[in-house]
Parts: sequence; C-alpha cells; structure tokens
Amino acid sequence: METNKLYECTLIIDGGLQDEVIAATMAMVQRVITEKGGSISSVLEIGRRKTAYPVKKKSIGYYAHIEFTAATAVIAEIEKVLRYEEELLRYLIIHLTGALLEMRKRVEKYSVVIGSPEDAALAEAAASDVARK
Repeated sequence: METNKLYECTLIIDGGLQDEVIAATMAMVQRVITEKGGSISSVLEIGRRKTAYPVKKKSIGYYAHIEFTAATAVIAEIEKVLRYEEELLRYLIIHLTGALLEMRKRVEKYSVVIGSPEDAALAEAAASDVARK
C-alpha cells in the first residue's frame, strides 16, 4: 500500500471574474482533490494580485494555496481535471519534502513579506509590546 504524501497546490484564477465564480472555482478544486482521495489540511486564499507578466492575456490573478495529503498516483488524476478548467490561469502541485518544510519554518521565523496585510498587524503588535515595556 502506498503512503500518502504532503503536497501543495498553488492556483492562479482569473482575477477579472466575479467573486461568486472565483468561490465556485475554489470549491471545485477542493472537491476534485477530496473526490480523488486527497485530504485537505489547509487553504490559504491570498486574493487578487497583479501578475508579473500577462498570463493568457490577463494581468490580474486570484492567488490561493491548498495543502493536502494524497497518494502519488492521485496527483496525475487531479492535474488531468485542472488542466482543462478555463477559469484557472495556472496551477502547480509540488511535493512538500522535509527539506522544504524546514526551509519554510526558517523563512517564517526570520522574515516578513513586505506589503502583506500581516505586516501591518505585526508592526502594530510590536509597537504595542514596546509601548507596554
């Protein structure tokens, strides 16, 4: 029996679509993963962002990350379905190895992404901690 491995699926959905269509596309991707035998552990919806370059003649994309566990054979089945979805501009499924997870922990510990909504919350929390001391 094959063991399940941890994967991450990064999606870019057409940002010009209505919010309901984007939500339906996210639900469809999650449904495909679970129907094919995967188990979703977390979903991070980043939101609309400008792409670095036009993708399928679109310059705004809705970004999301889905972490899930699945058997290796399931990944090809998931990709077969995602390949033909018109709302998806791009997707990438990677296997999260121990080295990648360790690197992710280090990055989260020692750096902050500039310009993210979390920056403002972290800066305010740090300022209030300094003011208390």
